[in-house]
Amino acid sequence: MVMSSSPRARVAWITGASSGIGRSLALKLAREGYIVGVSARRTEDLMALAAENPDRIHAFPLDITDGNAVKQVVGDIEAKLGPIDMAVFSAGSYIRETAERFDAEQLRRMVDLNLVGTGHCLEAVIAVMVARGKGRIGLVGSVSGYSGLPGGGIYGATKSAMITLAEALRPGLLEKGVVISIINPGFVKTPLTDKNDFPMPFLVTAEQAADHIEKGMEAGKFEIAFPWQMVLSLKLLRLLPYPLYFALTRKMLRKT
Repeated sequence: MVMSSSPRARVAWITGASSGIGRSLALKLAREGYIVGVSARRTEDLMALAAENPDRIHAFPLDITDGNAVKQVVGDIEAKLGPIDMAVFSAGSYIRETAERFDAEQLRRMVDLNLVGTGHCLEAVIAVMVARGKGRIGLVGSVSGYSGLPGGGIYGATKSAMITLAEALRPGLLEKGVVISIINPGFVKTPLTDKNDFPMPFLVTAEQAADHIEKGMEAGKFEIAFPWQMVLSLKLLRLLPYPLYFALTRKMLRKT
């Protein structure tokens, strides 16, 4: 009699996992049966996360702006946990700026982390997934990437670029068996948004965000955007002619 071996557990890799969306998603995927490799710069917070489910969550501290370190971590995860089936890149930062005090150094730092850092992760994961002919990748963008809003120009520019990148990569990756998704949250209660001193309509919890992401990734959706009220409002705003668009965004400026 031939005994069939039990199927291996699926493996996920999540960046930005020390807090917020990344942390909640790691815990959710672990509950769903994934073995989860988690990465972030804050090693202490990462170890605390892994301690919550040590059988299924494993810490791989990482600064994603270091491309060589990213490749090393991907290799370590695959060697220790197994082939990466799903990767979600949520590492990033957020700042608000004022138009009259624009700071190019802030722009450089934000692009290095939010965009180039994510690019390092993409390069490493695409290589191994394409070689296997399967895999799922999620890029955490933002509804801020739909249009330019007062105070969010630098952050929004990196997220607009993320949306464009995902749109451009999806057709070619599908041909190779790899599914890429763009994840566009509205306001999510995290340590980053806790610093905001302005109204945040339709705020959702990090746990609710993780539910949306897990369901959307499993379904292979391209855009995973929530909450719907925020998504619809900002997509409609983008369709307005510029005179009306700027009349509305100037009102936003006066409220912030």
